Amino acid sequence: MNDTPLFDLAVIGSGGAAMAAAIAARQAGKTVVLVEQATLGGTCVNVGCVPSKTLLAAAGARHSALSNPFPGVPTSAGPVDLAALVEQKDELVGWLRQGKYAAVADAHGFEVRPGRARFTGPDTLEVDGTPLPARAYLIATGAEPARPDLPGLDGIDWLSSTTAMELAELPESLVVIGGGYVGMEQAQLFAHLGSRVTLVGRLAPAAEPELADVLRAVFTDDGITVIEDRAATVRDDAGEVVVSTRSGQRASGARLLVATGRAPRTPALDLDAAGVKTDDGGFVLVDEAQRSSNPRIFAAGDVAGAPQYVYVAAATGRAAALNATGSAGPSPATVDYTGMPAVVFTRPQLASAGLTEAEAIAAGHRCDCRVLSLSDVPRALANRDTRGAVKLVADADTGRVLGVHAAADAAGELMLAATYAIKARMTVDEIADTWAPYLTMAESLRLVAGLFRNQMPTSCCA
Repeated sequence: MNDTPLFDLAVIGSGGAAMAAAIAARQAGKTVVLVEQATLGGTCVNVGCVPSKTLLAAAGARHSALSNPFPGVPTSAGPVDLAALVEQKDELVGWLRQGKYAAVADAHGFEVRPGRARFTGPDTLEVDGTPLPARAYLIATGAEPARPDLPGLDGIDWLSSTTAMELAELPESLVVIGGGYVGMEQAQLFAHLGSRVTLVGRLAPAAEPELADVLRAVFTDDGITVIEDRAATVRDDAGEVVVSTRSGQRASGARLLVATGRAPRTPALDLDAAGVKTDDGGFVLVDEAQRSSNPRIFAAGDVAGAPQYVYVAAATGRAAALNATGSAGPSPATVDYTGMPAVVFTRPQLASAGLTEAEAIAAGHRCDCRVLSLSDVPRALANRDTRGAVKLVADADTGRVLGVHAAADAAGELMLAATYAIKARMTVDEIADTWAPYLTMAESLRLVAGLFRNQMPTSCCA
């Protein structure tokens, strides 16, 4: 390449992976530029985590008023002003975009350059037709809602998880295709706001079976119809959307929301010109150092097929930046996924850390598991909501904790302690003997560990 590099690292994207990479490179004394063709901040702050969770919190507040378990404190909830909620959501997003992205870029001293990036060769990147020379490149363009190959979908004005959160009016009824974390959250969001919701798809397919059963019962309580079958066709019937499944079941509603996965944002990058290989889904193939098939080009976050959580994107972005700029030291920077937590923000939350029982067996462990009902957790009894359970997966030979899974109020908060326990290679005995604050949901971790010693009933404080 004849052009003198302007930067040590040029990053395509400005979301979690890109920001973490830029910060890590700047802290290592390197020069960095981010290239963003759309809105600063990427998926999480603009159309993912932040907007969905604040709307879920609003919907949950309404649902709590309608399902209040304390008759001595009467509550009520009226119709929803969805436009006002969306405006409030947009205000939060704008504030965070400025405070956590634009201001952070200024503080660390790296440029965010607007424009469309594309590779024109293995060593050359252009932004809106102008070369941007750099010593290394990082692809951190993320992913977006995928469009399934579903007959009839072209004739429907369907919603994605992104466009659904921009609606100004609440649909009277809604069909959601997809039972994964996005589909579950969106189905419950609109049901709690007052829509009649039908979900088509296997509910919580990645969850432990005991916890998926909990969510099935909860969705029934919420009035959500669940059809656990694959959608086969979609059609418009006099202004109403009708979804037919493989077994011939039907679901209908005023609007359709499709939540069947996410696709990488790679088509516009001309990766073939750069010699960057992708898998069949278009995700960039990388090694443990986040390096692509082109040694000067790295990839991080969702676009590289990493688990689609913003904290994973950040971790892969940091590792990629250190390796791309030669700042990692004698060994490449890598990401350790041991004990990685995940949360689905339904009510109750569905959360996990570490291995499921099936994953542990597949990895060669002889498993021993215990499941604790929330009816045995004092916090849940005090809340008058015992819907849920906690499952602990352990190695039968050593007692070491391999995974913790929960369907419970604040289950996500429990996973920090679970991750620490898994990373520290704690045993079930060590957890059972560790202090746990009484009348907290986190206490359930100690209680379920105690079941490995004795499955007889205990006193609430014992």
